[in-house]
Amino acid sequence: MTVLISVRRRSASRLVGACALLAAASAACDGGRSDPDRRADSRDAVRIVAVTHGQSADPFWSVVSNGLSDAADDLGIRLEYQAPVSFDMVRMGELIEAAAASRPSGLIVTIPDADALAGPIRAARAAGIPILSINSGESAWQALGLLAHVGVNEYEAAFAAGERLARDGARRVLCVNHEVGNLSLDERCRGLADALARAGGSASVLAVDLADPDDARQRLLGALRAQPIDGILTLGPSVTTSALAALAEHGGDDVVYGTFDLTADVLAAIDAGRMAFAIDQQPYLQGYLAVVSLVKYLEAGVLAGGGQLVRTGPAFVTRENAAAVIELAERGIR
Repeated sequence: MTVLISVRRRSASRLVGACALLAAASAACDGGRSDPDRRADSRDAVRIVAVTHGQSADPFWSVVSNGLSDAADDLGIRLEYQAPVSFDMVRMGELIEAAAASRPSGLIVTIPDADALAGPIRAARAAGIPILSINSGESAWQALGLLAHVGVNEYEAAFAAGERLARDGARRVLCVNHEVGNLSLDERCRGLADALARAGGSASVLAVDLADPDDARQRLLGALRAQPIDGILTLGPSVTTSALAALAEHGGDDVVYGTFDLTADVLAAIDAGRMAFAIDQQPYLQGYLAVVSLVKYLEAGVLAGGGQLVRTGPAFVTRENAAAVIELAERGIR
């Protein structure tokens, strides 16, 4: 699947607003250039390709796509968004190779499997294409020689989730992995397990298939019935419907449930008290700041982060702030 977003120069006021945001992100808004019209004109030739492992139709990745698109709109550059139709590292590598062959101004990638994607990414770097990663790849981007990584520390975010579950009384927690082979999700389960171990508890991993929600529900229900589970952490919002259905069938009022990432269903469940929390890694910022960073690197040779992770979270959504986040989610920016 390929989504092409072509954006031309917008009004001067939009560019001024974007420049102000860029100044905060990169500490050098115009890189010493004094002619805003020349800068805007030069952006007409900038084309950035984003290749992710998740599809823009997915609730999470649609927000990433909104961030990419809005940044391209604000800065007056062209953007192409591409992704395999399913979690497929071979196909994703092919998309990265094709993107590099098209000679873009810059490339944005996710790195769910560094071993599988190292070859195409290194080939793109060797071709002189500036590359940064978002979302997945926090443990791999430096070794691959990328400019920066925008996202969260997966381990730390899951550790914080484990601490919250433990504070709510959970000691035996299921870590529900919907993309086996995604190294970022492995890090989440590890962080959860370590936090629970510190509290005297434990975590076990349950693999489910997003392509079969009913099978996921049955697997969750089977796990709840087979062992004394008092907590669940799903690693993405697409599993939420299956998890809530399994808990309702099991009678899981005593099971503390949290998830990574937001959807309308997740927010409604939190607002209604059926979920304890959601971890918001702020995907809109992941997309937006990636485009900002590449454009400013191309224009001024500057990068935010100082060689470290450019953090977009985690932020926690609970019943106390769910209503406010629901309003923002309806606008496609949370």
